[in-house]
Amino acid sequence: MTSTPSATRPFRVTDLGTLVVMPWSGEAPDGSDMPYLLAYSLGDTQEGPEGTAAAVARLLTDNGMSVGGEVVDGTERPSLPFGLLVEAGAAVLNMPGLNAQCLPPAEWLTAAEQRGYAYLVFTTRAWPEATPGRPVPPEALAAFAGAPETLTAAAHIVLPARRLRG
Repeated sequence: MTSTPSATRPFRVTDLGTLVVMPWSGEAPDGSDMPYLLAYSLGDTQEGPEGTAAAVARLLTDNGMSVGGEVVDGTERPSLPFGLLVEAGAAVLNMPGLNAQCLPPAEWLTAAEQRGYAYLVFTTRAWPEATPGRPVPPEALAAFAGAPETLTAAAHIVLPARRLRG
């Protein structure tokens, strides 16, 4: 029996495991609120956190995002394969082959409307302790999102907050 090396295996969305998008806002250097999105996997596949880290890295790099590199400014790149739709109190992160939705708090929605964009941290680092449906204490979010291991294992993307036209 032969196996296909992972480098040549087709990308499968299921390799990402459960993908979570968590919104929060916080004060930016300019003194006003910045809307942030943290995207991460729970690491819940057969390959575990290492497998989901490789899958997230592949999703990002196959679509021109660098992990641990410079901030990508999507406001200057209209052809960016990642997008953000903010509508009816929801934020929908559009990515090649999948979408992820979250319900941000009012202050996040206000910040996104005022700025016209949100800052996405899409990390390859799994966070199995932060499961959907259970509240994450603010200090746990700050510890994970601000950890060097999370930030250096992430793509950092400024995404225009688009709305439906009507």
